[in-house]
Amino acid sequence: MSGIMTSLRLLRLPLLALLWLVGAIALLWALAALRFDFSAIAAWAGPLLVLLVAAGVWFWRSRWWAVLVPFAGFALVLVPWMQLPPSLDRAWKLEVSRLPWAEIDGDVITIHEVRDFDYPAGGEPVARWTSRAVRLQDLTGIDIAVNYWGSPWIAHPIIIFRFGQAEPLAFSIETRMEKGEEYSALAGFFRQYELIVLAGTERDLLGSRACHRQGEDVYLYATTIAPIAARERFLEYLVTMNALRDQPRWYNAVTSNCTTAIRGMNSGQRMPFDWRLLINGKGDEMLYERGALRTDGLPFAELKKRAYASPAARGAYAAGDFSAAIRRDRPGFGPTADR
Repeated sequence: MSGIMTSLRLLRLPLLALLWLVGAIALLWALAALRFDFSAIAAWAGPLLVLLVAAGVWFWRSRWWAVLVPFAGFALVLVPWMQLPPSLDRAWKLEVSRLPWAEIDGDVITIHEVRDFDYPAGGEPVARWTSRAVRLQDLTGIDIAVNYWGSPWIAHPIIIFRFGQAEPLAFSIETRMEKGEEYSALAGFFRQYELIVLAGTERDLLGSRACHRQGEDVYLYATTIAPIAARERFLEYLVTMNALRDQPRWYNAVTSNCTTAIRGMNSGQRMPFDWRLLINGKGDEMLYERGALRTDGLPFAELKKRAYASPAARGAYAAGDFSAAIRRDRPGFGPTADR
């Protein structure tokens, strides 16, 4: 018994140190939440919260439960923060001003508000929203485009569904931003942006990134997913898309971002968690290791080099064969595959 008591006493200090560290991080989060999500009161609420926590720690300084005071301060902010409602009604940016939705009639699916913008050089985007009817039985596979804009560690995946020789349909899970709003990685941890699932043409969702945004690169891979599984994933996108039209959701840089939201859709056989789901610039390497990409027998470094699709996209943007051009001679698509 004395040995056990000695062990507990030895563990007490490291445990308390860990609790103080976690409590400090929780309190910092609460202060940041006040700054981003309660900005109208942050100027006085932040200092007041710090004062209350400091007073509580001082008052109970001789008690072990003083370590719980920062967690109480965290809870004071967390409870109202959890009640903040997302909205469908804001002054949205043009590119995310409409929410796509789908009608399902047996095998025939009609998707409305499919984005197909034009991006004139040096000009403003020309808005065009269309409807697209597809047959589920024609869905043959999934491709994935990976968009980088600076860091090799962070990327944006765009999932593309192929329908035989018909034009592919692309889906992009993004932040739905308001006019004048810009994305902040730090703000993405708080309740600043709603979530949107965009449906669009490849020429728009890929071409806008490869051709019209400075410093952005697009890589294109074919996946090994079978048609029956591809159809299941497609229907999951449609369910999520329709749900967001009725009930908005918050974007979160960790729990509901462009990558983790994809994993969250599949309630049946979710991909095992991997750190590269968060540091998603390495997500293509993860898919390669799991056999999810068509490789033509290439090592990953060579596959990625040849998957670089931006030059082909820039060359084909003004032509009528964008989807064919970005796949031509690319690994995984076959020597004559156009789509």
